[in-house]
Amino acid sequence: MFFFDPLYFLFMLPGLAFMLWAQSKVKGNYAKFSKVRNMQGITGAEAARRVLDSNGLFNVPVEPIAGELTDHYDPRKRALRLSQGVYGVPSVAAVGIAAHEAGHAIQHAKGYAPLQARTAIVPLVGIGSNIGYLLIIAGLFLGLGRDLAVLGIMLFALSTVFALITLPVEFDATRRAKQALAGAGIVDVQEGQGVAKVLDAAAWTYIAGFAASLLTLLYAAWTYIAGFAASLLTLLYYVMLVFGGRRDE
Repeated sequence: MFFFDPLYFLFMLPGLAFMLWAQSKVKGNYAKFSKVRNMQGITGAEAARRVLDSNGLFNVPVEPIAGELTDHYDPRKRALRLSQGVYGVPSVAAVGIAAHEAGHAIQHAKGYAPLQARTAIVPLVGIGSNIGYLLIIAGLFLGLGRDLAVLGIMLFALSTVFALITLPVEFDATRRAKQALAGAGIVDVQEGQGVAKVLDAAAWTYIAGFAASLLTLLYAAWTYIAGFAASLLTLLYYVMLVFGGRRDE
């Protein structure tokens, strides 16, 4: 069975361990710097507003959203949404996260190519991640054809491409956030170091996500290659039996 294949766990355990480490690093830094008040007492919402306005994005609203670390910029509605621990909280972590999301709004306004590419493939990624696995299982493990498995691998590969494109998008948003906060005088040098720790820790989650997606894709590809190799070796075995037998006669 696919879900109990030891090789699957061999491929996935490093990625899972990496992901858990990255998440713990994010939560640890977020918890630490959420308790550190920034020198100006500026909330995440106020920091985002300043960064947006300084870049001429007066029409981008800053809205609260439920949950923890659910902060994001919605390019479809051109709205920036901040979680409860960021929107109205005057902490170092809050202004860092808010400025990072404002960085995405700036990317959108300036037509940043990686962000445009990521946004464009989102619908395909949803399809690929939902049915890619199913096609791989149906093709390889239910005997419905290797062509079906190849299609599944190609669809799932979209998730890996998405994770790869996400890296420059997030790194660039973090760079913009650090520059904006320092340039506007929202944080001092010491607070800037705290912002860097929070945002750099978040960057590791994107790296870990890409690594996990890549390992899953490699597993699927390896399974297909191994199945093809097994079929080829079986064919060669019978060829050798037939022609070897003829030489003995």
